[in-house]
Amino acid sequence: MKKFSHDPLNIVICGIGGQGNVLASEIVASTMNDMGYKVAVGETYGAAQRGGSVMSHVRVSSEEEMAVLIPSGEAHIIIGFEPLETLRIARKYANKETFIVYDNRPVYPGGVLKGIMEYPQEGAVEEEIESLCGKAYVIPAADIATEAGDSRSANIALLGAFSKLPGAPLGTDELREILKQRFKGAVLEMNLKAFEKGCETVKEEE
Repeated sequence: MKKFSHDPLNIVICGIGGQGNVLASEIVASTMNDMGYKVAVGETYGAAQRGGSVMSHVRVSSEEEMAVLIPSGEAHIIIGFEPLETLRIARKYANKETFIVYDNRPVYPGGVLKGIMEYPQEGAVEEEIESLCGKAYVIPAADIATEAGDSRSANIALLGAFSKLPGAPLGTDELREILKQRFKGAVLEMNLKAFEKGCETVKEEE
């Protein structure tokens, strides 16, 4: 059984409802559970519909049972599906040792689309995220997914990037095999393209 840099290892996966972040957290949690680790998973929803904030806490340990929720400031890895959501979570859960991987394509809330609210400038969001953590990787996951053939595979691209992070509990080979078990045919081929490109993006960043 692999030893982690921290035990328990705390992962926050955040985004907007409908982006596939719940599936991503389920893949990580169920895989670690199948490998024999103790896993605690908790999810919170900002709105009970597509478009609301969604956050999953995934805690993994080789030794102990854990509370579901990650304490403030104690996330080791944050996977973000939307930049402003990533910043919101980083403000509460990140520290100077946290690794963050996130998609930099914004999803504008209704208030912004109606001109009632303003969305922060992209550079300002990225700068603050970087200031709150040890290392942030910006991944164009939505663009990668579109190029692979389906925008819904952005979550798989982010999992590819996640697998390359220092201290990630699941490596690239392990996650690739999980995808082969879960998907078949053209869907598998598309997801593998998104996954491999996500992996390559982190290597380009390093």
